[in-house]
Amino acid sequence: MIFKVLFQERAEEAPVRERTKSLYVEANTEREVRTKLADRNINIEYVQGLKEDHLAYEKQSEDFEVENI
Repeated sequence: MIFKVLFQERAEEAPVRERTKSLYVEANTEREVRTKLADRNINIEYVQGLKEDHLAYEKQSEDFEVENI
């Protein structure tokens, strides 16, 4: 499954909507996504599993790229 991860680049800062970024990770569970990203110094706000229709929508974006972790 592909997960969309919303995050802030700096783990020590409070989340600010205007600075929220996203990335896409392939994993089996949300826990696996968080484990894969644990070594990065980011503040994960939300991890969302993408269903087929939502994934098709996200793929239309120029910024869509699944991270190889």
